[in-house]
Amino acid sequence: MRLLAREAGLGAAIQVDSAGTHDYEVGDPPDPRAVAAAKRRGVDISDQRARQVEPDDFVECDLILALDRGHQRILKNAAPLEARARIRLLMDFSPGDPPDVPDPYYGDAAGFDPVRDQIERGVKGLIAYLREHGLLNPG
Repeated sequence: MRLLAREAGLGAAIQVDSAGTHDYEVGDPPDPRAVAAAKRRGVDISDQRARQVEPDDFVECDLILALDRGHQRILKNAAPLEARARIRLLMDFSPGDPPDVPDPYYGDAAGFDPVRDQIERGVKGLIAYLREHGLLNPG
């Protein structure tokens, strides 16, 4: 998302973070297959480390995006009532795609590229949505 925001001239207008709903991978680097899939697109994610969603995320984030409905439910159950409307599915912004992004972890390396492509479509749709609704100022 950072790369696509920069390419759209919105690098300073969008802050991006990533966190999981569970703690079992906290501190771990991304799956090597995900690193390779990102690198094929010119993005280096090798320095990222997993972290778990924290209560402050529900206060500080304008929008929290889940990749599937199961994680969206977990996030909404953990969020204070006033934050729940800001928890959306990424694929809400790519109506031609299914609502859930599949987790390629249990498959082979070939499963990561289609997932990366689906996420990219969602991010592009999100950027278009934010622009169309006047929710961004280029920075």
